[in-house]
Amino acid sequence: MRSLRVLYYTCVAGLFSPSRYRMDHFGLSHILLEPDKYNPDTLDLLVDEEAREYWLNTCEKLTEKYVNFALLNNEDPTVEIRALKFKTCYVEALKELRINPLAHGQLTIRLLLDINETCLRSQGFFDLWKQQKKFENEGALSTLGSRLAEIDALPDERQKWIELSRGVLAGNMFDWGAQAVTSILSSGLYEALEKIQKRPWLCDGLDKWLDKLEKTVHHCAAVFVDNSGVDIVLGILPFVRALLLRGTGVILCANEWPALNDVTNVELEEILQGASQICPVISAALSTGDLIVRSSGQRGPCLDLRTISVGLCTDMKARGVDLIILEGMGRALHTNLNARLAVDSLKIAVVKNAWLAQRLGGPLFSVIFIYEEKQTIT
Repeated sequence: MRSLRVLYYTCVAGLFSPSRYRMDHFGLSHILLEPDKYNPDTLDLLVDEEAREYWLNTCEKLTEKYVNFALLNNEDPTVEIRALKFKTCYVEALKELRINPLAHGQLTIRLLLDINETCLRSQGFFDLWKQQKKFENEGALSTLGSRLAEIDALPDERQKWIELSRGVLAGNMFDWGAQAVTSILSSGLYEALEKIQKRPWLCDGLDKWLDKLEKTVHHCAAVFVDNSGVDIVLGILPFVRALLLRGTGVILCANEWPALNDVTNVELEEILQGASQICPVISAALSTGDLIVRSSGQRGPCLDLRTISVGLCTDMKARGVDLIILEGMGRALHTNLNARLAVDSLKIAVVKNAWLAQRLGGPLFSVIFIYEEKQTIT
């Protein structure tokens, strides 16, 4: 038991060091209304006992998925013992939190997912989905041209933006961290489009967003992206291209460290090089600097704006970011759903968890599409 506890504490020791909170208050004040009051997490599992029990159980069950994926996609002779050690490490962490939910002073979905990734890395699984991501990126790029032509053929701008928004939602279904979408992970964008909730959506700010587009051209958008493959290539890139065509500069913000099948900043650079061979708009924007990729500084699938990279803070300020787009459950639902921003924002996600969808008052695959104009202190 002692050795298991040593392994567990070794894994999580780096999660709460003060150096992680490398705030650039000047940069944050540009995007957060009240930086000192910012709390990234939507659910507090310390006070919400039902949610705590559900998420601890769910995370424990997911360990089998990670172990099985590791065994099927790794020929290293040590993989079996390393996978078992990962499972032991994470289960021990969850056991500790059951006994003492206050072990880290906070208990959130973000914390549970961060500990999972840290336990994986402790056993050498630094990028478990690397080959799968590469395969899916290449497949999605092969159909990007036809998707862009399809959007361009729509008769008016409003219809184009409706389809672009639906594309982002459908792309976000391709999440290897969500049990509910297992059946569509081997399918394509159009199958996913059929799965998402029909309008009116659970949180439906699409018309408000479309009305804003008719009146305003944003100067620069910072887009915090989620998954590889269909999500980034066929969901986000067409949406970004449409922003570029309007004269809006774009900073694509991706994870610095691998987590699940989330795209990293290095992978995104490679994807854009491929996309630039297909799309002249993307190619031109890359050459002029109107489209850039930056690391968000994140290690896990959620987004804590207190720990975004200093470089990204600097760029957002220098480029005059006036639109923040948060995509996916980790960035727009588990975290930042209630964040008050000092610039316009879009929070976009498909709820791929039945328990959470019910808690929010909707069915599985409910849509969160929230457009908020910049807020002011009243």
